[in-house]
Amino acid sequence: MNDPYRQDAALLRGMTQRRLGRRDAFRLAGLSATGLALAACGVQGKGTARPSSSAQVESEVEKYWSGKAKNGHVDFANWPLYMDPKQPELKEFTKRTGISVTYKEVIQETTSWYAKIQPQLAAGQSIDYDLMVVTNSIQLTQLIKLGYLVPLDHGRLPNFTKNVGPRYTQEAFDPGNVYTVPWASGMTGIAYNPKYVDTPPTSYSALWDPKYKGKVGMFSDSQEIANFGLFAIGVDPDKSTPADWEKAAAKLTEQRDSGIVRKYYDQSYIDPLAKGDIWICQAWSGDIFQKNLSDGTDLKFVVPEEGATIWTDNFMIPKTAANPVDAITLIDFFYEPAIAGSLAEYINYVTPVPAAKDAIVADAAKASGADRKTLETIAESPLVFPSDEDYAKLRTYVTLGNSEEHKKFESVFQPITTS
Repeated sequence: MNDPYRQDAALLRGMTQRRLGRRDAFRLAGLSATGLALAACGVQGKGTARPSSSAQVESEVEKYWSGKAKNGHVDFANWPLYMDPKQPELKEFTKRTGISVTYKEVIQETTSWYAKIQPQLAAGQSIDYDLMVVTNSIQLTQLIKLGYLVPLDHGRLPNFTKNVGPRYTQEAFDPGNVYTVPWASGMTGIAYNPKYVDTPPTSYSALWDPKYKGKVGMFSDSQEIANFGLFAIGVDPDKSTPADWEKAAAKLTEQRDSGIVRKYYDQSYIDPLAKGDIWICQAWSGDIFQKNLSDGTDLKFVVPEEGATIWTDNFMIPKTAANPVDAITLIDFFYEPAIAGSLAEYINYVTPVPAAKDAIVADAAKASGADRKTLETIAESPLVFPSDEDYAKLRTYVTLGNSEEHKKFESVFQPITTS
């Protein structure tokens, strides 16, 4: 492509395993026994009450940002394989602003990252990073509750204000984006192989349909199956109660005991779906997009009429950051449509900047052959740019405010896939 700050679109092909590793890392966050133990340690320390009004937020923002100045450098912590290794966006940022960036792929899962930084933040010590990307999770909830994150000055985020999609200003885990703004996101919905499923599914009831007995794949992840069980009984996961959890677990147990489920999968569901070992299953949007792009399959992804879940990886600035002005400047840079488009061309996750689509279309027009087709596929994919109708049906995960709630949740749903 002509733009030196765009990567070669050919890099996008054959990279399914790269995306698998990222999504699998998310899957592990906070859901193992080790994760529960680590989450429990996060309640240590004295919490700081979240501002309860816009006036309080403005006061906190003014208090923190007053007198802060640009220093000319950012230390940025992110997940592996979440940016082109050539870092074209960061090079452009440095060229324009003079701010250098040290970028490290040091976050492998949410729980281990939280366990590493929590004691330092509790002691008011530097974690050696000014900017980090963390998934919506119990650990993120704790980071906010314990006052470990900087309240963002939206006056320094004009690109975010102008270009962010409306869905991302309504996050249940951080209303009003007081502490976080999204880096990228993805959806969990239903996938099916049209070779074996004649009628496209529109409802979660399809995963309980006896005609698919032994051909349904479900996730082994407790939170993912819980979400589907809750949708199946007509409850939004993000508004669910422990009583709802019990009803959803009963619904999922019924599905298991009737022999409808072939297997509870981790990331490995994608190949059985392509081969026809399973015909319909729970799925992550990025996996389906990447499988079709790299292998030429025609798997379909559906957001059911009851809704689906969306997970979000979020920018945030730790309270001990040495260079917060430089960090927030970098955050806002990624909300320029051309930059957001460049990033989406490489990672293929849902971008929080709808106008990035136009940037990708423009790049496709300048490209040719396979590169052009790949970019056109990305730009037109509802798995990268969900429709307004799909966004309206997306819900966040069950909100678990503390380790006790998390343990209760796991005790209800984990036996379904392990017994």
